[in-house]
Amino acid sequence: MGTTKLTDPMFAKALSDISINNTLFFTPKQMFYLLDNRFRNKAFNSGGFGCGYIFGMVFFTIFFSSFGGTVGGLTANFIYQIIIITTLIKNTKSPKLNAASRKASTKSLIFVGICILIIGIFSSTILLKSFPVFVIAVLLAMFSIYKGATLQHKTSVAQEFLIGESDYQDWLNRWQRVNGNIQKLLLAPQNLNNQTTPINPDVTAYSFDRLIVCDSADIAQFLIANNFHFENNCAILSVTGYPESIFQTTMDMLRRNPELKVYALHNCTPRGLGLINRLRTSSNWFQNSNITIIDIGITPRQAIGAKKNIFIETSSQSASEASQLPSEIRNNLSPDELQWLQAGNFVNLESFRPQQLIQIIQRGIANTLSLESDSGLLIASSSDTYIYSTQSFG
Repeated sequence: MGTTKLTDPMFAKALSDISINNTLFFTPKQMFYLLDNRFRNKAFNSGGFGCGYIFGMVFFTIFFSSFGGTVGGLTANFIYQIIIITTLIKNTKSPKLNAASRKASTKSLIFVGICILIIGIFSSTILLKSFPVFVIAVLLAMFSIYKGATLQHKTSVAQEFLIGESDYQDWLNRWQRVNGNIQKLLLAPQNLNNQTTPINPDVTAYSFDRLIVCDSADIAQFLIANNFHFENNCAILSVTGYPESIFQTTMDMLRRNPELKVYALHNCTPRGLGLINRLRTSSNWFQNSNITIIDIGITPRQAIGAKKNIFIETSSQSASEASQLPSEIRNNLSPDELQWLQAGNFVNLESFRPQQLIQIIQRGIANTLSLESDSGLLIASSSDTYIYSTQSFG
């Protein structure tokens, strides 16, 4: 199916890994991101590159020296090094590689530079006794080392998928035809308005101290399915009104709690960044209230400053939406964040594995238990509603 090959054992391993041995629910998109990352991890291997590089250097030098003499061997070696260095520099900016592979390419540039320096100095001073060869070798080596060192911290670039959505859907359908439905795979959130789901009257007498509001029903469904609300003593709703059957009852219950803290969880998109403003100004949420709202992410600042591998995407639609952000949202973004958004960059919550996303949200809540003393929080705006933003996601 397509140009990307996926075996049944590979698919079964991916299902086991993403669900942590069938203990966690996951969304179809989370599975898609994981499979894409599996292929991406195989795109560049620094160990394999090192062996191939040394073999190629020896082979081309000996081969061309056999009929071109010393000059032929040196020329072939020089061209070979140029090709290798150029390829590695392209790798550091490639959207087809993940951040780990791009960083491995920068380290390989340093490795290549050191090899050129050692071999070049030895050959030019001991074997050839040629000053021009010495100068060329040193300059080329220094260039490779310099590029490797300077590009090491510039590996955060937008990425492209290696697999197509149609290929993924074909794999999913084929697997389920043979093996049955995937137990932990979540379907699209159901509209529960038409279902006669009884509501326990005791619910209205109980009040959570925390509420997580998601910008998508998919993430709200994911957290509820994995019992995040029970294990972390917090209500979970989506800004779209999911779950519909208990939405209004839950909101009535929450509004009666003066100690309520609201956590905004959203994609790092122009639309997702509007969640805070909607919670603060909408009559359906917390307009004219003095509750505390905490933006746990994902924000552009968190994506830009992420130290771990994060899947950054780009699209013209996102760039267009970023250019039309209202002033109340733009005013809370730095110039770097605005530039990042207007370049079309965005990050989806579903690009994180289920266990990873749950742990990140748990840490985000734990780190905000004492707002006054937490230096890792920034006040995003001031009004009757207190709004905070965490500086890191994960």
